[in-house]
Amino acid sequence: MNPEKDFSPLAPSVVRALNDKLYEKRKVAALEIEKLVREFVAQNNAAQIKHVIQILSQEFALSQHPHSRKGGLIGLAACSIALGKDSGLYLKELIEPVLTCFNDADSRLRYYACEALYNIVKVARGSVLPHFNVLFDGLSKLAADPDPNVKSGSELLDRLLKDIVTESNKFDLVGFIPLLRERIYSNNQYARQFIISWILVLESVPDINLLGYLPEILDGLFQILGDNSKEIRKMCEVALGEFLKEIKKNPSSVKFAEMANILVIHCQASDDLIQLTAMCWMREFIQLAGRVMLPYSSGILTAVLPCLSYDDRKKSIKEVANVCNQSLMKLVIPEDDETDEGKQSLSLQMEPKEESLSQQQVTSSGCLEASSNSSLSSTSVFNASSTDRVPVTLNLDGIVQVLDCHLHDTATGMMTRIAVLKWLYHLYIKTPRKMFRHTDSLFPILLRTLSDESDEVILKDLEVLAEIASSPAGQTEDQGPCDGSDTQFSQSELHIPVKASQLSSSGMKGMECSPSTPTMNSYFYKFMINLLKRFSSERKLLETRGAFIIRQLCLLLNAENIFHSMADILLREEDLKFASTMVHTLNTILLTSSELFQLRNQLKDLKTPESRNLFCCLYRSWCHNPVTTVSLCFLTQNYKHAYDLIQKFGDLEVTVDFLTEVDKLVQLIECPIFTYLRLQLLDVKNNPYLIKALYGLLMLLPQSSAFQLLSHRLQCVPNPELLQTTDSTKTTLGFKKATPTTIDYLELLQHFERVQNKHLEVRHQRVGRGEPPDRRVVL
Repeated sequence: MNPEKDFSPLAPSVVRALNDKLYEKRKVAALEIEKLVREFVAQNNAAQIKHVIQILSQEFALSQHPHSRKGGLIGLAACSIALGKDSGLYLKELIEPVLTCFNDADSRLRYYACEALYNIVKVARGSVLPHFNVLFDGLSKLAADPDPNVKSGSELLDRLLKDIVTESNKFDLVGFIPLLRERIYSNNQYARQFIISWILVLESVPDINLLGYLPEILDGLFQILGDNSKEIRKMCEVALGEFLKEIKKNPSSVKFAEMANILVIHCQASDDLIQLTAMCWMREFIQLAGRVMLPYSSGILTAVLPCLSYDDRKKSIKEVANVCNQSLMKLVIPEDDETDEGKQSLSLQMEPKEESLSQQQVTSSGCLEASSNSSLSSTSVFNASSTDRVPVTLNLDGIVQVLDCHLHDTATGMMTRIAVLKWLYHLYIKTPRKMFRHTDSLFPILLRTLSDESDEVILKDLEVLAEIASSPAGQTEDQGPCDGSDTQFSQSELHIPVKASQLSSSGMKGMECSPSTPTMNSYFYKFMINLLKRFSSERKLLETRGAFIIRQLCLLLNAENIFHSMADILLREEDLKFASTMVHTLNTILLTSSELFQLRNQLKDLKTPESRNLFCCLYRSWCHNPVTTVSLCFLTQNYKHAYDLIQKFGDLEVTVDFLTEVDKLVQLIECPIFTYLRLQLLDVKNNPYLIKALYGLLMLLPQSSAFQLLSHRLQCVPNPELLQTTDSTKTTLGFKKATPTTIDYLELLQHFERVQNKHLEVRHQRVGRGEPPDRRVVL
């Protein structure tokens, strides 16, 4: 510094002391400066005051010499003390040089700068608020200072500034938010701690509404929540918790939509705390904002669905995700199926009634946590205050795409797959018309899902497929088979009991139906064709899950429809070996499953035209397997025809598998299903062909356990002379059954011969090609 330079009104002794390396001398000089400035204040001499501050700033605080900089800092602090309440008039000139020293390489100098600023702020108090951003900016740097003394000094200044902000009602939040938004992404541990501490302070001030600016800082908060420091994570957790309390108290002022995607991102975080916190927020958002969240459904599902398959290590996340999933599902309503795009956009003003109902359903179902204090009143207030009529549209295409991706992903967990299928089922119930636009693309993956390892997944999958096959929304004008094959099959014969309200008038031309038995839609036959194709190409599926799948379909749809359609399709099956196996499977289900009790009773007497039509349809396909054909005749009490068939067995190629199936039929005759048949053996006079048919089976069998079993049964048949009664004109035990006259049994027998000849021809061709002999699969 040039000693000859004029620093007036500062005395030369003061100038020398300010440049001294000893703190004590600089302090004495500061006291002199304070005295001088007080005199100028008393004289109201603003020009001289500015001149002194300018000298201290330019010539000292911003000097190249470190001791001069220290002198300048203490001198500026002295000016501020002398100015007192008037320091607010000169704050810009006082603060800027001090803040510049915050960047000094000398830690001691940074400490003095911090001390000087503390004194300036302490005197000015609320007057510093217009300069808050530059103060905050400087402090945020010192918060991460490596020197502990500087860090300690900055903490004192920080506390002072927080006190001033807390007690003032003139804080410029709008001007501060951009700086906060920028600094919140700092990766420095201490800077993060500084940021969070300020957010907590601002949040606690009643006059400061930080909630309105939450969308701008929420992402940064979640970033900080992943900090390595437990203390910072805890502070951030508290801050987020306070915000969530405010959101629950004042949902009307919350910008839910602006924060939805932020939550979606952090709900997929690898950090457990971030993910759990974001998921809890998502739960509250869905319950508080209701249908406002619908446009973000695809993103929410992307985040939530994988969490449903978490194990017990992430049990908390899984439970909250489950609530989110169920709550979101409840937001989809039938109005979302409106075909007119204008009508389907529901305004928020419609919300209170709908949301209140939703909340009541949630409460009554008990599927949401009790801790979610989403009161109906607060929800209604929020909805009622939204006067902008914001359209809320369900992005069905996006949702279906997410669900489809999860089904295709082999890594998807079981519970997630179940949830995906529940969603699809729910959407087909609530928005069937829109969902049927996606059916052709969903159909293949739904069929592949039948090969899933989990029975529960298969059950849900079958529910979706059954809904697709029976929904009136899937009805089309063209009711013919969907594979384009040449078939005489009439879908007017397919019926399913549903509520009359579910009937669709479309696609009913030329078909007779009643409210109790409406026709299946155009997807039903397509489903049956593709299911059988899948069984054909994936024999393991047929062996392990075939019976299970068919039985469930009989429960979900209508057993008569299932058997009628499958039998019709199998009649045109080119793979005769598969046809025989499939017929055997269907026959076993028909004769043994409790789900088929009603259908067995329907076939037992063949009293109605429908039952006789079904028998003939089954019979033609059952002919692929001789023994099953006989068992069908036993079931329908067509004993003479059964005897005629057995007579034809002599012309067939008897294989080990054939004898095994006869063996199984004998075992089946001893089961409760054929109790009526065994009782009819008492009426020898009126059931001669039943006895002949059983003796025919006995003659087919080698000397085996089945032979002994059937032989013993036939030995129990009584002598008809012993059962003779006085009234010989009456049927002895009432077992005589009127033979239906509308069935052409000769034609059926000829059909049986033709089918079996085809099987014989195919077997001989396989042997001619050197393939192993046919051993029919026995299920």
